[in-house]
Amino acid sequence: MMYQGIPENVLLSIAENKSVKAAWEVIKTLCQGAEQVKKAQVQTLKTEFEALCMNESDQLDDFYLKLNGLASNIRALGEEIKESYIVKKLLRAMPTRFLQITSTIEQFGDLDKITVKEAMGSLKAHDERIKGNGESTDSKLLLTEEEWRKRESNESKLLFTREEWQNRSNKTNDGKPSFMRNRDKCRVRCFNCSLYGHFASECRKLK
Repeated sequence: MMYQGIPENVLLSIAENKSVKAAWEVIKTLCQGAEQVKKAQVQTLKTEFEALCMNESDQLDDFYLKLNGLASNIRALGEEIKESYIVKKLLRAMPTRFLQITSTIEQFGDLDKITVKEAMGSLKAHDERIKGNGESTDSKLLLTEEEWRKRESNESKLLFTREEWQNRSNKTNDGKPSFMRNRDKCRVRCFNCSLYGHFASECRKLK
């Protein structure tokens, strides 16, 4: 009866035993060893599951596949893992760009009743809104950069400080700002060449 209820690899291990008791002790030892290996594997998977975090550059779907794959492997080894536990881990593992939606789910949702699919649906909707805003922002930035380049070609300088704009607006008929006419420039230090006696706008060295 014992021979009929065990697999072939175990049968080879107990073939040399002459009593039922001795054979049973071998089977017991083998099963205990397999159980210990299974527990060790579960602990390793749980540690990896807890340490898993999504980076800013990661895709949401790819991260979910990793997280769900670890949870499936843990369950396959006979360890129970609740869906609410996966949902809480999913929210904790999100990067900062999901902070608003994760905080909303945690504050106003019942984490013990929310399914993983529902949580993923909210996260994906939020991610799509972020991508939409990012595309419009990029186009605005490109337009602004183009405008600044036009100004650079016209003014030979890309950016101006407030003081420089005020100085340009206070230019007199001779082409010099009013504060430069009656001021001794012996203590004036050029911000372009670091020498004294002239302003950066008057400097002849390459900017």
